[in-house]
Amino acid sequence: MPDAPRPPFPQVLAQLDAAVLGKSRQTRLALACLLARGHLLIEDLPGVGKTTLAHALAHTLGLEFKRIQFTSDLLPADVLGYSVFDRDSGGFRFHPGPIFSQLILADEINRATPKAQSALLEAMEEGQVTLEGVTRPLPNPFFVIATQNPFTQAGVYPLPESQLDRFLMRLTLGYPDRAAERALLAGGNRAPAAMDALLEPAALSAIQAEVERVRLADPLLDYIQALVEHTRAAGRFLHGLSPRAGLGIARAARAWAWLGGRDYAVPEDVQAVFPAVAGHRLLDAEGLAGDGDAAVNGVLATVAIP
Repeated sequence: MPDAPRPPFPQVLAQLDAAVLGKSRQTRLALACLLARGHLLIEDLPGVGKTTLAHALAHTLGLEFKRIQFTSDLLPADVLGYSVFDRDSGGFRFHPGPIFSQLILADEINRATPKAQSALLEAMEEGQVTLEGVTRPLPNPFFVIATQNPFTQAGVYPLPESQLDRFLMRLTLGYPDRAAERALLAGGNRAPAAMDALLEPAALSAIQAEVERVRLADPLLDYIQALVEHTRAAGRFLHGLSPRAGLGIARAARAWAWLGGRDYAVPEDVQAVFPAVAGHRLLDAEGLAGDGDAAVNGVLATVAIP
């Protein structure tokens, strides 16, 4: 591999940064999540750019995009699709729902009931949907970006742990810094709809396969395993990280290394992605979601690099 991200990824990163000003680290993490074949959860206040980031990723990467607005009356059939009797053929014809797209924005996912939220479980885990005894594959690549509002807001349902675990990463965007907000007020950001498609889905799938070949040396695997084991033994958390979370850390570190122009990962790659991968999976010893950033940074500070 070259020493820098291969074209057109410098342009991809620049175009995403032009859409979401002052959040280059978050946009890079979101891109790494997609390259690692994961799904992304963005939790923040309304109006800080969550939906803009999803649109920008879809337009920049040339992906078919569908938005599902999660509301309290949303039904699983509204997500997955339904069958309708066709008089001409004398049988039922399936009408696919919006889940049959390459990039799904599940907007305000925690405003829907758990029943509606569960419609995403099989799709996110297995890349397929089973309805009425028939299993239908989803497009490739398939990427879900879900946004959720803080639990302090009215009308939200908490995501169950099984649903949270389907997301490789969770990000928060936060308020922009002063310079970025001034540029935003002056009209400096670029609308996602006006962006050029810099990749095609087939090229993105090839890159995802390349990311999977990024090397993780044995000492680095020891480091990942030590981080996971520490969360289980420290006594600070209700449950430690699962084997699936450990695999997620490895996948995300590979993607971060690839974006850095390397075909091998280093400890700094693991440290860069660990908060986004582990933060939403760790509850304190009383079963409450605490300050995820503080918790994972404490783990990183405690576990020595091999």
